Amino acid sequence: MRWSALSKAALPCVLALGAGVASAPAMALVEEITAVFRPDPSNPMSNKFTNTTPESGMCAWHAGAIARCKALGIFGLRYNDFFADSTDIIPANHDDPRKAAYFKVPSAWRDVQVTHAGTGATETLQMRIAAVGTVWIVSRPPGVSAWAAPGMNWSHYWYNGAPPCQGVGYIAASEISAMFFWIVPEGAGACSTRPSVPIPRMSYRQLEYAYELKTPNPLGMEAGEYKGTISYTVGPGGDFDFGDAMIPPDNVATFNFTLNVEHILKIDLPPGGNRIELLPHGGWQAWLNQGRQPTRLYRDQTFRIAASGRFKMTLECGRVNGNTCGLRNGNGDEVPVQIAVSLPHGLTDASDEAVNKRALRLDGSGTELFQATQYVNNRPATLHFEVGKEDVSEMLKHPGTTYSGAATVIWDSEV
Repeated sequence: MRWSALSKAALPCVLALGAGVASAPAMALVEEITAVFRPDPSNPMSNKFTNTTPESGMCAWHAGAIARCKALGIFGLRYNDFFADSTDIIPANHDDPRKAAYFKVPSAWRDVQVTHAGTGATETLQMRIAAVGTVWIVSRPPGVSAWAAPGMNWSHYWYNGAPPCQGVGYIAASEISAMFFWIVPEGAGACSTRPSVPIPRMSYRQLEYAYELKTPNPLGMEAGEYKGTISYTVGPGGDFDFGDAMIPPDNVATFNFTLNVEHILKIDLPPGGNRIELLPHGGWQAWLNQGRQPTRLYRDQTFRIAASGRFKMTLECGRVNGNTCGLRNGNGDEVPVQIAVSLPHGLTDASDEAVNKRALRLDGSGTELFQATQYVNNRPATLHFEVGKEDVSEMLKHPGTTYSGAATVIWDSEV
């Protein structure tokens, strides 16, 4: 009996979050965020997207911030076109934090729907802003000493973070300016500090921030490209809120997401594995020597599979016999051969059930969808070929003849 295996290449599946910063004419911050899922044979248990957005700013360039950002799983970007200028004198020791240095970012999780470019399938990722920083410049006098307080250096909050924000152990300063970067805990609200003496003029130049992502499970996603967008308001009372004293020209911050999923589906047969000889258990000796009729003819053919996404299996036959393939001898006598598949742990059917001797049929029923619950890398699986007892009895009526046929088993990632 001859059969062949065909594995169709999987479509790419990547989570892409593009990294480009631009200042749009309509006063908007626009970021392209990119990420990709590509199975890693050296780490098959890692079933997560990899953020491929080029980083900039503190999370990319300062050793202490790099370590902290990596530990928290956040990604930093610098927006050089950002600026904000004070609308009035920054008052000293004011009870209203919005009249001084005030930073509120969307640190709570927001849902973002992403849509498959080809099929329209949707998934949900989540995003939050997890850090913020800028360069501030003040008039002199008073210069940076305006932020000093009794028993406390002017740089205390800028270096350590104004609660609930947390510093990363960094500040770069001159007599009139400082660059800082604060981690913002989830749902933290506003972080603010106030000067101890009035500041006639103050401005911000560039915006540092970091974002955190919760991406969908790529193993349950179709291969290909997913896109989605989320927009935040900027300005007093907005999602990005710098208080009432500092007014930026931007009024919208938009994040465009591209998720690319690159699944693997690879089938390896052993040498000669495409030629199947069906035999009774223990061979033909019991029949030849004792006349004991075999109860079945069979062969279990192992193969190896690597899979990270969805696929289906179908059957094509050189000779059709009912809903399966047929074997025929030279006289035209024919019997059906039953073909089934068993898949390794980590691959299930559409109901999350294990796949054990699942029948392959010409109509495709029962094998329309298999899915990876984890990346399965080069694991053994089995194809089962069998002629049942009644059909063996029919074959034994024609001793000395050979029955043969062809079956094509197809693993198809285009589900």
